[in-house]
Amino acid sequence: MMEQNKHIKLRTVFMGTSDFAKEILEALVHNDFNIVGVFTKPDSKVGRKQELSESPVKKLASEKDIPVFQPEKFNEEAVSEFKNLKPDLVIVAAYGRLLPKKVLEAPGLGCLNIHPSLLPKFRGPSPIQNALLLGEKETGTTIMLLDEGMDTGDILSQERIRIEDYDNAETLSKKLSELSIHLLLKTVPLWVRRQIEPRKQDGSHATLCQLIEREDGRIVWEQDAQEIHNRYRALYPWPGIFAFWKNGDSVMRLKLIKISLQKNNPATHHETGEIFQLGESIGVQAINGVIILEEIQPEGKKTMSAQDFSNGYPNFIGSILS
Repeated sequence: MMEQNKHIKLRTVFMGTSDFAKEILEALVHNDFNIVGVFTKPDSKVGRKQELSESPVKKLASEKDIPVFQPEKFNEEAVSEFKNLKPDLVIVAAYGRLLPKKVLEAPGLGCLNIHPSLLPKFRGPSPIQNALLLGEKETGTTIMLLDEGMDTGDILSQERIRIEDYDNAETLSKKLSELSIHLLLKTVPLWVRRQIEPRKQDGSHATLCQLIEREDGRIVWEQDAQEIHNRYRALYPWPGIFAFWKNGDSVMRLKLIKISLQKNNPATHHETGEIFQLGESIGVQAINGVIILEEIQPEGKKTMSAQDFSNGYPNFIGSILS
């Protein structure tokens, strides 16, 4: 943090859950913020064995000996625990919960939320993925005051960033966390000194995000090839994209681990979804272009090159993905 910011010892509560939020918390600790408590989602069951998994934010807070709170909801007990921390300021990043009025009104300096989009665009839970899904060329991050709505509060500051053609959800999230840290460390001292005038969002330009779920990775080959590639970028690494291949009487689910885009169609005609040899590559016909299969993972098996899979299943070429 800049020299003049090091004297800020406000009692600060952090709320967040994801890897994106963890990066923010790590920066706050590194810059000597007085974090008196961390709120994160309850541990969740993951994998086939349904083992309990801690959020990235909880793991980091535990390492730093910061008290951790994981309420299922903000009932009277949770609100009481929160108020007992006597926070001057709350910083929220990808927490995944709306905060009730009793929490929003408790800290004297309010609740600041870091939202990785150029609000009012992409309000909601998955702004990074949705920007990629729609093929946006730029996005950004917003520091805003939370209210009881879904990302509807007044804006304190914003910065823009370009989305490169090679960006996916993982790389763009990393870039936006770095940008958000920079903007937050610049914004908090100005806000504390009341040198920022909050500005209302223009609700007429608001757009809402869809929540990303596992089944969103299903590829529809009747879509434009660019849209399919955008879906791959948006859903990498989770939940990933997939398609189904009929092998005789059985149907195999194939996770498409690595693909690329060829916008030019080959000279020969192929059906939509048809798998064909394209030089040394394996392509799948889509609308207005071809998806090149590079690495795939048959369900229950290890990741392999598409060519190795084809060598093991000679009937793969010429068949149809669905």
